[in-house]
Amino acid sequence: MPFGNNNFGYDGNGRNYDYDITAGKAVTREGVSDFFRGVFTWMTLGLAITGFVSYFISMDKTVVGYLYSHILLFYLLIGLQLAAVLGLSFGINRMPADVSEAIFLLYSALTGVTFSFIFLVYTSQSIGEVFLITSASFGLLAFLGYTTKRDLTEMGNFMMVGLFAIIIAMVVNFFLHSSTLMYVVSVLGVVIFLGLTAYDMQKLKQIYLSGSFDTRKETVLGALTLYLDFINLFLMLLTLFGGRRK
Repeated sequence: MPFGNNNFGYDGNGRNYDYDITAGKAVTREGVSDFFRGVFTWMTLGLAITGFVSYFISMDKTVVGYLYSHILLFYLLIGLQLAAVLGLSFGINRMPADVSEAIFLLYSALTGVTFSFIFLVYTSQSIGEVFLITSASFGLLAFLGYTTKRDLTEMGNFMMVGLFAIIIAMVVNFFLHSSTLMYVVSVLGVVIFLGLTAYDMQKLKQIYLSGSFDTRKETVLGALTLYLDFINLFLMLLTLFGGRRK
């Protein structure tokens, strides 16, 4: 495991702790819980902003029509999203915590803008149903990733290879417009993002146990990681089970 083997036990006062051999220090379970509470609070806030913005924009057909009739603007928004993700992923150590939090919120809002199209393609009922399915599936795999004693590194690496494969397949299908290929990509995508959810939960726990990070920044980066797992899983499931408008 990246940060050594983690053993569970009790200190002299009867408190439950995790002991990280590599870091050589005890970390209370309460500390781990507080860290993940912060991660999921930020993740939930990001999802709420994305949902609100996407729904609000979808209600104004003029704005939606303008966005999707100006393809350069649409690609600009996608470019800004990508820049935000890359900035947080690779530059978070060089920016203040307040800035990293602001970028995450901005990214969530930008995602909401580009997601507004789903309300035009799929019925509100099916979007709600798929969201519940996504939440249940995500929650189950996140729990398994957090509690398992098995090292998921090898599985995570395999899932990352699969992720790049489906990205390539989606680019190819952009030109082919094959419904069969899209179906296969969606099925594989569900498996991949469920696997990444479990892997990322374990990785975040190990990062916390290492103790060598800025808690606020790592909380935001953890929220971004799980947020991406969630929304991509949601999109794959929506493609498979979403009811289209007639």
